Amino acid sequence: MRLLASMAAPMAAMTFLAAGAAHAQVTPTAPPQMAAAPSANALAGKTFLATNAKAPGVVTLPSGLQYKVVTSGPKTGPSPKLGDIVKVHYEGKLLDGMVFDSSFARGKAAIMPADGLIQGWLEALPKMKVGDEWTLYIPSELGYGPRDMGEIPPDSVLVFRLQLIGMLAVD
Repeated sequence: MRLLASMAAPMAAMTFLAAGAAHAQVTPTAPPQMAAAPSANALAGKTFLATNAKAPGVVTLPSGLQYKVVTSGPKTGPSPKLGDIVKVHYEGKLLDGMVFDSSFARGKAAIMPADGLIQGWLEALPKMKVGDEWTLYIPSELGYGPRDMGEIPPDSVLVFRLQLIGMLAVD
C-alpha cells in the first residue's frame, strides 16, 4: 500500500506534465488555419460561368445557376413543386464534354421525386413547364461541391440537358 501511495504523487505529476507538455508543443507551433486555395476545377468553373453568362439566351439566377431554354412546352402547362414525382430525360456532362449519366443513352426516362435532387435541379424544375427542355449550367456549390463523386471530380460545374416530360400523381 505504501508503495502505491509513494508512486501516486510522481505519477500524477508525470501525467500533468505530459498533458501540459503536449499542449505546449501543439498549441504554440500549430499553424493558423488557412483557407484552402481554390482547386483547378473551381477556377475553371468560375471562368466558364462568367463567360457563359454573356452567351445569347443564357439566364443567370441570383444563386449562380444558369439555364438556356432549348424548347418550350405549353406556357399554361404545369410546373413541378417540391414533393411531386417528375418524369424527366436528362444527360449530365462535365465541362470537358465527358458524359457521366444519361437517361437518353439508356433509352428510358427517369422517374424521381422533385425534392431528392441536387440544388441546381431543385431550383430549375419549379421554373420549368411540362414539355420544356433546358440546358442547365450548375455551379459546383449547387451540385456536388468539393465532394469526389467518382466520375465527377470535386468542384465541378455540371452541364445538364434536362427535359421535363411529365409529373406523376402523388396520393
